[in-house]
Amino acid sequence: MASTLNSIQRFFGKKTPEELVRKWRQDIRAQQRGIQRQIKAIDVEEAKVKKSIKMAAKKGDPKICKTLAKELIRSQRHKNRLHMSNAQLNSIVMQLEHQLATIKIAGTMQKSAEVMKLVNQLVRLPEVAQAMQQMSMEMTKAGLMDEMIQDTMEMMDDDELEEEADEEVENVLFQITDGLLGQAGSVGPELAKPTPQVQEEEEEEPELDMMQKRLQALKE
Repeated sequence: MASTLNSIQRFFGKKTPEELVRKWRQDIRAQQRGIQRQIKAIDVEEAKVKKSIKMAAKKGDPKICKTLAKELIRSQRHKNRLHMSNAQLNSIVMQLEHQLATIKIAGTMQKSAEVMKLVNQLVRLPEVAQAMQQMSMEMTKAGLMDEMIQDTMEMMDDDELEEEADEEVENVLFQITDGLLGQAGSVGPELAKPTPQVQEEEEEEPELDMMQKRLQALKE
């Protein structure tokens, strides 16, 4: 046990196991603050998109409504992943608290399959991937977890979001427009036909592009 402790201290510049656990806990809290800031930024953009959907619905423009609804669904799913990741980070903090108690009794850290599973899940999220990869290396060197298999460290794929069911898009539109687009699950049979206005459509397209780019930027 003494040799293990000495090797850990040599690798981390004489840090004790207690200091390592506290360092990781601080790093995780920093990541959580970053996630919370991003969630708030997404909330702001989503409010703008919902307002634009309502305006487009009143103008009778189903094309823009549907495009914005799809962006909103992507954004909400991404935000849900951020909330889930925040909860996973909390779970790691709880596991680290348990490690502190173990260190006081045994004098060293114990391997944790739960920490390894959580870290393995979090490295797939682009927002925290770099920090979690660095932390996983440190935890492996400290003996808290085994080395992760590289094949399991794939980033989350967003391509599946291109296949949103029409029903989901329609339900979002129905909720946002308070039924202006017709029955839930049916896009726009009662939506007024838009009057052809080339100039107005040209003005709306750049605004639509800007909103899509802002939402996409928040996910990068």
